[in-house]
Amino acid sequence: MNSFWKYKIDHISFWIATVGFHMFTRVDMITVAGAGQFVFEIIVRNGLLAVVIYLNLMVLIPKLAQQKKVFLYAASLIIMLGLYVILKNAHDVYLNWYVLGDESRKSLFYNTYYNFSIAIFYLAFSVALHLSKAWYFQRELIRKMEIEKLSSELDYLKAQINPHFVFNSINTVYFQIDKQNVDARDSLSAFSELLRYQLYECNGNEIPIEKEILYLENYIELQRKRKDENYNISFVVGDNLKGFTISPLLLIPFVENAFKHVSHYSCGNQVRIMARKRNDSFELSVFNTKERKALLNGHDGIGLKNAKRRLYLLYKDRHQLIIDDEGDSYEVNLSLKIT
Repeated sequence: MNSFWKYKIDHISFWIATVGFHMFTRVDMITVAGAGQFVFEIIVRNGLLAVVIYLNLMVLIPKLAQQKKVFLYAASLIIMLGLYVILKNAHDVYLNWYVLGDESRKSLFYNTYYNFSIAIFYLAFSVALHLSKAWYFQRELIRKMEIEKLSSELDYLKAQINPHFVFNSINTVYFQIDKQNVDARDSLSAFSELLRYQLYECNGNEIPIEKEILYLENYIELQRKRKDENYNISFVVGDNLKGFTISPLLLIPFVENAFKHVSHYSCGNQVRIMARKRNDSFELSVFNTKERKALLNGHDGIGLKNAKRRLYLLYKDRHQLIIDDEGDSYEVNLSLKIT
């Protein structure tokens, strides 16, 4: 079925049926007006119909109807139909009066009702086909999302270990560390919080942005402890970043990627992360320096590919992802429309 839409077989079938039926109903014109006028009639009528149909499908519906500009859409549709009727009426006058000499049909308005009803019929029929196609693709998208969700859940269940065993083990190690070793204890405690968030708080479809930001802060703090003074790490969070939800663990791949590929020079290594809310959008910016030889490998590992796929499935028309991969730096700018 996908190949049916892919190769425009629906459009081809529609026009074969439309033009074929029109030729069948006007075949007698060959005898009374000649083959040339017959072909001209087929071209004019179906050419004008094609203009009306595709202007509606490709311009008026996406730019006006789908943007809820109902009055403007209706007015544009009426004007377009009016122009079709006038042009087709003019051709009918030329054919019936000038070519065939029928004095009774020389009025420009003689075929107005017929031409208007034909335009309305084919316009409605084409919209019905368009909606059927949109419904089919929407159904396929939902089906793919359900399959991917089930697959992800199975992978998660396969990879999941007993969380009680994990936390009990962490607590055991924690109390085995000398009390004087504050850094080691703090690192283990932060790591425990990261696991707790992943195992217990990320089971729903959405999570408050405050919790997601806290998770990033804990992760970045752990990374700070791993790096030395040659690394400049900053995380700036906007004061108004609260009051909405996002999909859990959506942001961490971009942050992980920055630390994974950050440069390792004797100085000047940077990781800069900024998160803020601006108007009705959430914005995340992640920048890191990198060594030029890393340009050959790129940053697009499985984590980033999964993140891009999740963005497409969950925020298809509500996100913008811009990746700027330079020779010595890498920057990700993500914008999400929030509700």
